[in-house]
Amino acid sequence: MSDETSGPAKPTPSRAPGRLAGKRVLITGTAGGQGHAAQRLFAAEGARIAGCDLQPGGAETSADELIRQGYDVTGTTVDLRDESAARAWVEDSAARLGGIDVLYNNAAGFGFAPFGEMTFALWRHVLSAELDLVFTVTNAAWKPLVDGGGSLINVGSISAIRGIAPLGQAAHAAAKGAVISLTRTLAAEGAAVGIRANAISPGFVDSPAAQEAAKEHGTEMRDYMVDLHLLRRPGSGTDTAAMALYLASDESAWVTGQNFVIDGGWSAGFR
Repeated sequence: MSDETSGPAKPTPSRAPGRLAGKRVLITGTAGGQGHAAQRLFAAEGARIAGCDLQPGGAETSADELIRQGYDVTGTTVDLRDESAARAWVEDSAARLGGIDVLYNNAAGFGFAPFGEMTFALWRHVLSAELDLVFTVTNAAWKPLVDGGGSLINVGSISAIRGIAPLGQAAHAAAKGAVISLTRTLAAEGAAVGIRANAISPGFVDSPAAQEAAKEHGTEMRDYMVDLHLLRRPGSGTDTAAMALYLASDESAWVTGQNFVIDGGWSAGFR
């Protein structure tokens, strides 16, 4: 008879199957916020996941939380703006998982300033942190996605749809607008090889990045942003993760080239 009181506790067995049972998923920006929420939800629905983040140790910590619950998740610290580093992460992840079925390009940086005060350095930083890394990861993952008949999910923003003068968002809006346009082109190119590509454009989401921006602009800016939504609250990581889950699943098999605006009614009007 085994001694059940000795030795380390064994992880809880995976709860798969689910809506993503067996799917091999890459998610960027998993240390916190929307990426962390999506990783947790995807794992609970049966996905095998490779996550990453720029924050040192952040992706590893968030992955460890799920590993202890018996889920198949890994986390890696990587700067996706570095093309070689991004490609290495994608290739290593695809090798471990045996391919890629879903790529969720969630990671992004930020930077705001009134256009008259915006420097070229800040402009380039934002485009690199919000657009270039979508290219580096997707370019490296394209062939595995073709092989897996995969779903590509990118993150746009309400800022690509509506101008917001007080925020000073010219670079952010330009980058996210480009992500949405890129998504449509990738949907067109991907259709012939079995890749679906869609974007999610959130309104104001109470994420670590948003909290950091709020520190810079003050609580009045946060209140102003929240009041722009018909549903007077900020979004959560769970709000956007639910849409990402749908797009990652086979339930969206006939959905491609779309930009899903998850904004609490902001783009619909005012009250």
